[in-house]
Amino acid sequence: MQIDLQNQLAFFLTGRRSSDSEPRPSAIRPALFARYRDLTELRYDFPLVIAHGAPPEKTLRSLSRMVDDAALAADETDRLRLARHGQRIERAVRKHLAAKGPGDFATVWHSCASELVTEDAVIGDSAMTLWNSFATDGDILDADAAMPARVVKAAWNSVQAEKAKQFNARTARLLHALKGILLAEDIGGGAGRSPERLRSAVGSSFAGAFDFNELSRILVSSKPATALSDSRRDRINQLIATIEGQKFYTESGESIGFVFDNCADAVRSHNERRAEAVKLLRALAIAELEAAGNYREKTHDVLFENYGHNGLELSELGQLPDYLICTDGGAIDAAETARIVEVLAAGLPFKILVRTDDVLEPSVVAEGHVALGLRSRQIVDASIGLTDVFVLQAAASRLFANRARLLSGLSYDGPALFSVFSGANGHTGDFSPYLVAAAAVESRVFPTITYDPSAGGDWASRLDISDNPSTDDDWPVHRFAFEDADLQSNSESLPFTPADFTALDDRFARHYSVADDISEAMIPVDEALRSAPLRDRVPYTAVVGEDLKLRRALIDNRLLREAERCRAMWHSLQELAGIHNSHAERLLAAERKRAESAPAPDQSPVGGAPVPEIVTAEPETVAAEPSSDDPYIETSRCTSCNECTNVNPKVFAYNDNKQAYIADADAGTYRQLVEAAEGCQVGIIHPGKPRNPKEPGLDDLLARAQPFL
Repeated sequence: MQIDLQNQLAFFLTGRRSSDSEPRPSAIRPALFARYRDLTELRYDFPLVIAHGAPPEKTLRSLSRMVDDAALAADETDRLRLARHGQRIERAVRKHLAAKGPGDFATVWHSCASELVTEDAVIGDSAMTLWNSFATDGDILDADAAMPARVVKAAWNSVQAEKAKQFNARTARLLHALKGILLAEDIGGGAGRSPERLRSAVGSSFAGAFDFNELSRILVSSKPATALSDSRRDRINQLIATIEGQKFYTESGESIGFVFDNCADAVRSHNERRAEAVKLLRALAIAELEAAGNYREKTHDVLFENYGHNGLELSELGQLPDYLICTDGGAIDAAETARIVEVLAAGLPFKILVRTDDVLEPSVVAEGHVALGLRSRQIVDASIGLTDVFVLQAAASRLFANRARLLSGLSYDGPALFSVFSGANGHTGDFSPYLVAAAAVESRVFPTITYDPSAGGDWASRLDISDNPSTDDDWPVHRFAFEDADLQSNSESLPFTPADFTALDDRFARHYSVADDISEAMIPVDEALRSAPLRDRVPYTAVVGEDLKLRRALIDNRLLREAERCRAMWHSLQELAGIHNSHAERLLAAERKRAESAPAPDQSPVGGAPVPEIVTAEPETVAAEPSSDDPYIETSRCTSCNECTNVNPKVFAYNDNKQAYIADADAGTYRQLVEAAEGCQVGIIHPGKPRNPKEPGLDDLLARAQPFL
């Protein structure tokens, strides 16, 4: 045993094994990943549907939610059937996308449904009913390297389409007014009272009743002609030509040539179009005055002569399309990084997507170190430091959840940066990019960050990290259920740290050593980080192999240091967001110390004044946890996925915050409670004990319920 301990300590300190026979990791994965071997069998917010021609808020949709909403909208007699069949088609769609990639939504949906009809003929009817309820045409896609750009482009297009709609409505109104001014002069002038114009105005029915030559002579001599000045007529004609000749939007509402894959081309296009943009915006401003009859040459000619000379305001540029730049973070060098920051610093409405596929790149300047998403992190930190750039950092797995923030950034008047980790890096075996991206968020390697300059003037208003799990803690902690060596059900709480995340990556296999024997010297990674420096202790993380047996994988000192760096960066981010703020805690400690050292107040009456009564607040009563015999839901953690309410809406219901609770445990069966617990995406449903001891299959149901009690 002493020899084993020495070998383990040697591995921790040096990363070297004592012999080739020492256990090496083979296809290990974090223990918490044991239940996620095949995502096509699970139900979550992917795949996504990009709806064509939809308003911004409905451009990005989750297939699962579409099925749930369609089933809930159906008659009660059909609801359960549609939900059950819809979820079967969902599974088929996920498998189709995993094998063949993204495609047309209608084609994929009907193709997958038709394959299932051979198993159940009624599915065809359910599929068509659901499809008609969707009322959505578009593309369907899963998480892959191309997904972030497709999602951002689709959202950008929808925002630009709304902008184009407003622009086209405005220009149509102004053109109508300007042409009306010219038409009024034409009708009110001599040409408008010519014999030919009068004859056409009267029509053929009374053509023989008038002498149009004489009528024209009388009208011309009796009323002076209405005439515009030459300068105004020329100005109005130039305005019409400029507005009608604009090349920023099409009549159908599409922006023309504003999407790029690098900053250099986007900046070049912006500079080439600048004069054209100034000319158009100047024409629109003058047209507004002309349409209202408020243009005064002596005053306004001078004002508009140098229009745009000192640059255009964001409110003016906001009328035109924004520039969208979609870049590959892996191809960004130092020069391009500087160029991105320079573009954002210019304050122009450029929207930049930096897609990162690898957040565990080896450092190019320090052998053995990990860059931890260095390129994207540098750009994000610099952008936030500029103070007027909207920033959204989100893993691909969180794009749908953050769609409102994505749209806010795309609608923001100023520059915006979107940093997205795709999870598709080629070093994580057969793990889904969605799962890798989600693990990066859980481990704090790629936390979700939103910085919105328009939200307020201070950090508390602008910076938001609430989309991360367990924001108050170092790491999220999850309950892990397993069978021990004696086949007895057991469970323990497991944190998800960077050491769990790197276990997915084949480049880090040499930093792990699977220990078959358990010793008291082993310490979990999160405890090791709190106990540093370690003395005769070896950090480990819980893993499973291909056989799904729970094991301990020792990690070396290098990996522990990287986890420590990641935790330090998370602490810094927490503090910026107002969590565990060191300044506030220091002031609070000083105030407590001052209060403790202050002399006790004099309790004797002064001048006959009564001594104020000091009322001590009663300690807050902590609610007792529900009995394990009664079913309950951790309502505050509910994600409103509709899984449980689809099982039985009488047992499970939503409160005012659309979070689930047990409405009536006696309105359903114990089987429904267990199935709801198994299907809950966040594991917050606890089925308790059976209420009907005569319900069939209780032995099996009790065994299945054990991990959730």
